[in-house]
Amino acid sequence: MNIAVIGGTGLIGSQVVKLLQAAGHDAVPHSPSTGLDLLSGAGLDEALKGADTVVNLTNSPTFDDASAAFFRTSMDNLLAAAGAHGVGHAVILSIVGTDEVPDLAYYRAKALQEELLKAGPVPYSIVRATQFFEFVEAVLSWTSDEHTVRLPATPIQPMAAADVARAVADVSAGAPLGGIRNVAGPDVFTLDELGRITLAAKGDPRTVTTDPSAGMFAAVPGDAIIAKPGAVLAPTHYREWLASH
Repeated sequence: MNIAVIGGTGLIGSQVVKLLQAAGHDAVPHSPSTGLDLLSGAGLDEALKGADTVVNLTNSPTFDDASAAFFRTSMDNLLAAAGAHGVGHAVILSIVGTDEVPDLAYYRAKALQEELLKAGPVPYSIVRATQFFEFVEAVLSWTSDEHTVRLPATPIQPMAAADVARAVADVSAGAPLGGIRNVAGPDVFTLDELGRITLAAKGDPRTVTTDPSAGMFAAVPGDAIIAKPGAVLAPTHYREWLASH
């Protein structure tokens, strides 16, 4: 199968390409470094010529209101080109609960991306994943100083980027779902608990203070970003991942 992986040189995309190639597919990475620009459409025709499937793993450079314009323009360009070239399957990576967090501009933008895909001319699949282990330290940095990390007690179910990549590769190599596959980590934590686990594992002496107003995830209601019934649970546990990283 010929698979064009847009954003194929990033954290998830590079792993997806390797997994697909190892399974015998002709998976080709495309990104600005290879001459593809989704916002202008430059390089799209070359990338999608002869492709059976296109996987879009690109992301907005910001998490604010501008992210909606990024996803609208990039998806409009991608779907128009995919339809013109007769691509039979379009896959995107989204977020578990993205349509349940209306107070976050980035989540609204990802929900828009999903709606554009559903309304487009190409049979589709959406892989919704929970937050990545690899981003936990960045989340801690948003609301920290030299002594304290402030975090809300938001329930979170993180997973390893490698497990996300496997889920995306599996869906990309199959028939279009015409819907959503949810994937998540095997364990649920509160975000403040996850912060304490992370700092302890790294020997970081800072204290985690529970603050219901701290950071982006303070806007998440209830268990909105926890796995839904029927979700595929990944095998990698956070404590084991921390020990190996």
